[in-house]
Parts: sequence; structure tokens; C-alpha cells
Amino acid sequence: MPEVYEVIKSLKANGSAPDLGPVADASAASGKNGAYIVIALSFKLPSYIKVSTSREITFDSKLDVDGDVVSYEGAEVGRVTERKSVYDVKVDTSFDIKYIGGYSTDGRTIYLDRDFPKTLNINGKEVDCVESIAKHHELTEKWMVGEGYTYQYAHIIANKIEREYVESLGVDWSEYDKEVRKYIHQIFSKTLSASPPDLDLAPYSESKDTEALHEIRDSTQQTEQTY
Repeated sequence: MPEVYEVIKSLKANGSAPDLGPVADASAASGKNGAYIVIALSFKLPSYIKVSTSREITFDSKLDVDGDVVSYEGAEVGRVTERKSVYDVKVDTSFDIKYIGGYSTDGRTIYLDRDFPKTLNINGKEVDCVESIAKHHELTEKWMVGEGYTYQYAHIIANKIEREYVESLGVDWSEYDKEVRKYIHQIFSKTLSASPPDLDLAPYSESKDTEALHEIRDSTQQTEQTY
């Protein structure tokens, strides 16, 4: 059965991309007969694909993917040329992470703070936070940063994928978000003692959070001395 993917980015295959601001719209590119590269995400695993197509496909459009065959609006439009999925990474919950979740610079490890609850009970329904935060939010965010997006916009896309996953469980997003925020201040306020040496600091640098950067670097030195 085909999987549904949402288009996140679209650009001309020769590297001439349309405006990739908050809404990436391939229709801004000129040349109706040019080939396009489309990047799309699915919240289920989550997973990422890159597609080669001659069609202009806009941001947030839905693609049906069956194996390597990609269809749009009922017609075959291209082939998958690259895949990434949650199976490509490992999740580590043994470190302090200032922003609750994060990722290694090489994108092979996703981090969730060791003191953040591994599960949350939302009105009688259990949500696995390794799935929702680490795999669906942080991994998606790292993929988007790798595609050249700013951290701020990558975070927006990651929130979207996290929300779709949470709602697919039959959990109300606002209730889930409220529960997550109960722990944000607690995690952010604690003194770091063991940050991962390979933590990607781009989110903190782009947020100009110099205090957090200093604390992370100090605790990274402690980690290296310990290990």
C-alpha cells in the first residue's frame, strides 16, 4: 500500500531553486520542461525521500509513494532517488540536553535529555517521548538543517511532523504540548554535568543563546574527562 509523504522542499535539478522561505513553492521556478528535485517527509517512521520529477509540486502537497514509484494527484510523476529513515540513527538518553532534545553533528545520533520522562500519560493515553520528541521532532529537524534551512524554520517543520505523529495516536496536541512544557523549564534550569561531545550546537548559536553555549561547552569538557 502506498505511503503518503508531504512535500517540504522543491527546486530545479540544475540547482536553481525557487524562494525557499517559510513556504517553498516550486512554481516560482521558470521553465516548464525542467526537471525538479522534491524533498518530502512522512511522519509514520518518520522517513525522508528525495524525488526526481518533471512536475512542479508545491510545498505541503501530498505524494503517494509505492516502492520507488511516486505519484501525485493520481498520476506517476517520478522516482525516489534517496531515502533516509529513523532506522539510520540511534537514540541516546544518557546525557544532559539543554533544549530537551538534540542531535550529533553527523546526524547519526539523536539525543533526549536523560531526566526527561520517557513516556507521558495524556488523558489515559501513553505517548512514547523517544518516538515523539527524539525520532519525530529532533531527527526531522536535523534532516531539514542538513537541507540548508535555518534552525528556526527546521523547528517549525519538526513541530509539524511531531504533531502529526501525536495526533495519529488519538492524543490531543494541546494537551500533549501542555504536558511537555511542564518539564521544559525544569530541564532548561538544571545545571548541566554531562553534555555529549558531538552535540550539534547550531540551534544554540542561531538562537544566540550564549549562556547555554558556555554551559554546554563546560559540561562537555566534564564528559570527556569522565569518559
